[in-house]
Amino acid sequence: MNKEPNRDKNMPIPDYQACMLPLLRYAADGADHQLKEAVAALATEFQLTDEEKNEYLASGQQTVFQNRVGWARTYMKKAGLLASPRRGYLVITERGHSVLGEKPASIDVDCLERFPEFMEFKALRHEKKEESPIIGRASAPDTGKTPHEALEAAYERLRSELAAEILSTIKASEPAVFEEIVVDLLVKMGYGGSRKDAGQAIGRRGDEGIDGIIKEDRLGLDIIYIQAKRWDSTVGRPEIQKFAGALDGQRARKGIFITTSDFSRDAEDYVSRIDKKIILIDGKTMTRLMIDFGVGVTSVSAYEVKKLDSDYFEIA
Repeated sequence: MNKEPNRDKNMPIPDYQACMLPLLRYAADGADHQLKEAVAALATEFQLTDEEKNEYLASGQQTVFQNRVGWARTYMKKAGLLASPRRGYLVITERGHSVLGEKPASIDVDCLERFPEFMEFKALRHEKKEESPIIGRASAPDTGKTPHEALEAAYERLRSELAAEILSTIKASEPAVFEEIVVDLLVKMGYGGSRKDAGQAIGRRGDEGIDGIIKEDRLGLDIIYIQAKRWDSTVGRPEIQKFAGALDGQRARKGIFITTSDFSRDAEDYVSRIDKKIILIDGKTMTRLMIDFGVGVTSVSAYEVKKLDSDYFEIA
């Protein structure tokens, strides 16, 4: 396989268009190749680090690079340069050999637009070049993103905006509301037994720096101590040390410190070195957990992403 020059490690992971020519070259021997083997080969050619190889999409279902190589294959299939002899495999076509024979410097969407099959594919998607964030020219704002990446990026933006809105609402509410949120969130996450039990446990005051206790599971096999601070300022190491001392007073080894603000680096370093298990939950983490577990939010719409079931079209 032709090797790319040494890649700057500060460069982003190659996008799906950058994967097209290397993928077509990989298939140039005319053999049937598994897509996962092609992904591994291209990762080596692009000199991806282990971290880059293991970077996942927000959904956690697929790595970023695997997704990009997969879409490079899809677009070249639509243009007739590659074919799928069976599920999970790819093979070069005569047209693919012909394109390689032209010795192109690269293959991108513009290159594929000369093939009527690819233009038909775009027409079926009802896309216009100036409007498409997924298949478009360099002027498109999200050029280089696969459809999955564009969808997940939009989803993450919505989550971030919602999380910020939740946090500002909590900070503007009464302290008792924050305590209720802590109860609801921990119960939704599987702690505290019943809502009634958890509500009675959290919200106690004046117990040596502990705001409440909650069962680790429904049977109460262990107890977790809670400290909840609705603060704007950063929580530093002294506050965490006080909480750890309060745990000592209870002969406890597990605690959760949850705040609407954030934690200093010293605080995070401190909990990583002590023998007690103290979980720090800052405002951003708390709001994301609230979204994940449906606390204080309601669903507006849901989109189910599906993919082709190749087996369905196979002759039995």
